[in-house]
Amino acid sequence: MPPHDRPSVGTQLHRIGWDTPEGLDEAMIRTVVDAFYARARRDDVIGPIFNRVIADAEWPGHLDKITDFWSSMLLGSGRYNGRPMPKHMAIPDLADIHFMRWLRLFRQTVEEICPPDIAALFVERSERIGNSFRMNISMRRGDDITQMGPLRREPDPVWKPDQD
Repeated sequence: MPPHDRPSVGTQLHRIGWDTPEGLDEAMIRTVVDAFYARARRDDVIGPIFNRVIADAEWPGHLDKITDFWSSMLLGSGRYNGRPMPKHMAIPDLADIHFMRWLRLFRQTVEEICPPDIAALFVERSERIGNSFRMNISMRRGDDITQMGPLRREPDPVWKPDQD
């Protein structure tokens, strides 16, 4: 079956009896996407990459596409039919630090917005996707991936109270 004719991961999960967690809907996905990318664009590590690669006028369409992606992944909507790897391959300076920061900010965002079971689902999928992208990009760059392990979570900064 050609790749573009394959059902989405979400559709496949629904076919085998996977149920959508209660409360997970299109509105929640859009809220997560909007909040995460607002945060990511301001971040000192990944913000410069996003702001260099995606023009201001392109952000509304990008957010729609990413919402479609997560809707397909988690709700089985099948709306996303893009090919994200070539776009990521075109970013020559994309490195582990960027994947780690993306994953940390995404995890923080979903944990702030979603109930724990839904946040865990978002995090699990995002970590799989991040590791898959990282490995695929490294392989296509000609790196030796035989010893490559999964990304480790970037530690959250230690909060310290203000000292008055």
